[in-house]
Amino acid sequence: MTTVVGDFFNTVETRQHAWIAGRADLHWHLLFSEQVVREALVEPYRAITHRPGLAPVPARWVHCTVLHGGPVDQYRDGEITQIAERVAKECQTIGSFDLTFDRPVVGTVAVECAARPGAPARQLWELTARVDADVTGGRFPLIPAVYAPHISLAYGTAGPNRADRRELKAALSDQPGEPVVLRATRLCLVAQAHNRRHITWTPIAQVALQ
Repeated sequence: MTTVVGDFFNTVETRQHAWIAGRADLHWHLLFSEQVVREALVEPYRAITHRPGLAPVPARWVHCTVLHGGPVDQYRDGEITQIAERVAKECQTIGSFDLTFDRPVVGTVAVECAARPGAPARQLWELTARVDADVTGGRFPLIPAVYAPHISLAYGTAGPNRADRRELKAALSDQPGEPVVLRATRLCLVAQAHNRRHITWTPIAQVALQ
């Protein structure tokens, strides 16, 4: 039984519907105040996330994924605009909501904070997935297939120095910190890529949750 944190980027590159390095895929995210994220989640856990074998996520790139769509260059002319407009229209009846992000835990490929309640974010996952499928004729797979909102603070990486899950769990047990409440006020559409260490994106559209 392995005790190291797996390589997140190898996982997404080798799965059935691979997300390869350098390719921009369409994503819907819940994004929060960069300053609040830095102060409440990033800085308090630097001693954990900045260990060998982990790629820490800078505050500006911290995100709660709602939907991973298809490769941007595989959408036909007008489809992304149509998707963004339809999602914005349907979100007019969806208000902002609070998500409580628990203290981080060591997952199989990342250090992450689960969020609750899941239902409001899951409603957005269902909405964006349905609109994407309607507009594209279902050309792209549903990712994730089962939705649970969370934020990743660090990703496991490749290389000779792998993060030991047991050591990380022990360190987290000694780390102070409480659950953090973040207000979801905007749903963001981005063109997102990774370089086998970091995830970045280019904004496309933003939908306000009133």
